[in-house]
Amino acid sequence: MQKFLLHTCCAPCGIVVIDELRQKYNLTVFFYNPNIYPEEEYLKRKAEVVKLCIEWGVPMVDNDYENDKWQKDVADGLETEPEGGLRCPLCFKMRLAQAAEYAAKNGFEIYGTTITSGRNKLAAIINPIGQSFAKYYKIKFYSEDWKKGGRQEKSNQMVAERGIYRQNYCGCKYSRRLKIED
Repeated sequence: MQKFLLHTCCAPCGIVVIDELRQKYNLTVFFYNPNIYPEEEYLKRKAEVVKLCIEWGVPMVDNDYENDKWQKDVADGLETEPEGGLRCPLCFKMRLAQAAEYAAKNGFEIYGTTITSGRNKLAAIINPIGQSFAKYYKIKFYSEDWKKGGRQEKSNQMVAERGIYRQNYCGCKYSRRLKIED
């Protein structure tokens, strides 16, 4: 089986993807999400991913929480952008670059991300970013819109059945602020 590194943003976005891919690949989950704010929220989301990985016997790589780096690299000057605005592609690039580099350095043939599972996350933006890093690192990127094919409904069901924590905002403090203001 081919080695597959799956960048996972959270358990609700990852549950169906992990379940599907673990059947076909030698799967490892990669948790790198410096965008998540505050740190307590980051730890909640990570704990849910850890539980899934343990339940299914899927190895997990826990990368560093670098919110200060994210703030400097991604949000500086883009604080007022809405979710889905100019800040988001920079955030995708930061996380996918880290995943692709890790995959290439550790013998993974394919990498992908669960970000396209997100209701407001466009595969048409995310997948080309993943492809560009795959080309640079000479590995493959698994392009998929994980919302399609009944997966979103299945995810909702699996999350409810397991009592998995479901957040109400994308992750960064700016998307959180917008949800609080709603």
